[in-house]
Amino acid sequence: MDPAELLAAYEQMAVIRRTEKAAHDLFLQGLVKGTTHLAAGHEAVAVGASAALRPDDYVFATYRGHHHAMARGATPEECLAELMSRATGLCQAKGGSMHLTKASTGMLGSYAIVGAHLPMAAGAAWSARLRGTDQIAVAFFGDGATNIGAFHEALNLAAVWKLPVLFVCENNLYMEYTPIADVTAVPRPAADRAPAYGIPGEVVDGNDVVAVQEAVARLAGRARAGDGPALLEAETYRHFGHSRADPATYRPAEEVERWLKHDPLDLARGRLAELGVAPETISEADERASAVVAKAVEAAKAAPPPDPREALTDVWADGGAAWRT
Repeated sequence: MDPAELLAAYEQMAVIRRTEKAAHDLFLQGLVKGTTHLAAGHEAVAVGASAALRPDDYVFATYRGHHHAMARGATPEECLAELMSRATGLCQAKGGSMHLTKASTGMLGSYAIVGAHLPMAAGAAWSARLRGTDQIAVAFFGDGATNIGAFHEALNLAAVWKLPVLFVCENNLYMEYTPIADVTAVPRPAADRAPAYGIPGEVVDGNDVVAVQEAVARLAGRARAGDGPALLEAETYRHFGHSRADPATYRPAEEVERWLKHDPLDLARGRLAELGVAPETISEADERASAVVAKAVEAAKAAPPPDPREALTDVWADGGAAWRT
């Protein structure tokens, strides 16, 4: 990334970080119903990967997918309004935190069932093959999904058919509350499985937005050229617990401290300084991010609740359920 690109990526990560903090605060105020899985600390994976993708590529994410939705064009206001069950939400209050979707920008959904979207990404890649485009599909998932059957099924099919799909594991060391290392036979839960399917498996610093962008760009180019799928394991760390019901006291204090010192935003600030970007320029980006999110919070709070008459629209492909009866 050149300085301008990196500054834009930094500002986008700052917006995501502040949006996640706003979601946390709104939850504590009782304005966000249901559970919420925050992605603070994972920003570099979503922003770095998105910087390497085209607007017409397909992205699939997990229930921890706020950062991917925003990296692919969803606004903080749309996301926060969705979490708050407002009519102006990304899915008009029908999806909530775990199902953020913006098909118009290639964000084909967040999925609450662990691993369920990996075969879907393979299907999207297959559709691109059938239509003769050079689009690719990218599935983001957590380390816990690597022990789910759908992970292995999707990798196998993608390898057999040489599909243009990239599997990106956000390894934050914990599958919900259990350390992934305690229940996995190999040190790298994602990358170490790739050779079994004859596809490349790489590990990247998931907190370094530049490293992620470079890795995804290389593997995406490979997929577009017809060389098949690849698996990228991005090492990262969540700043909050698994969900808003989890205080994360099971994580060792020294581990948390070590990872917080390796914060994605701090790393990006360091890179910007090395490229000669002035501190005040970085501060201005922070101020813009703060203003965007503050405005989004107020707009989401002021938005109306959804109209109950709209409850059954957008459920079936034709917009309603009448055809089923």
